[in-house]
Amino acid sequence: MEIEELGGRLRARRAAGGRTIASVAADAGLSVPYIANLENGRGNPTLSAIASLASALGTKLRIDLVEDEHEGGPGLPSSLVEFAQGPRFRAEARQLPPAARERLLSAMAGLGALAGRPLSDLDWHRVLDTVVLLNRGTPAG
Repeated sequence: MEIEELGGRLRARRAAGGRTIASVAADAGLSVPYIANLENGRGNPTLSAIASLASALGTKLRIDLVEDEHEGGPGLPSSLVEFAQGPRFRAEARQLPPAARERLLSAMAGLGALAGRPLSDLDWHRVLDTVVLLNRGTPAG
């Protein structure tokens, strides 16, 4: 994974949780400039720093050594990373149950992959609407 992709994932996870860089920095024991640089695709983070960030963001760090770089699965589309930084996404993410919030970006990326084309901002709004409706529905009884 390139530093730019890692930075995008970190920013998207932080935004999905409605967190500031300062709050993540405090939880991870890292400086605000260090995290800002990582999110902007700069720096050379240590494994320890990435593990601290993963923990602060409520995620797990997974390291895979694979033969083919395509075996690791697709990363988050850049259009989704950008969308996740918006106020609507952050507001909706805060309303979801914690378990759904943790899987939100991966689920949206999976749904977006079904389109077979890059998604626009409007498309991501539709995907988010679907997730929100599924989580606000009443249970069958």
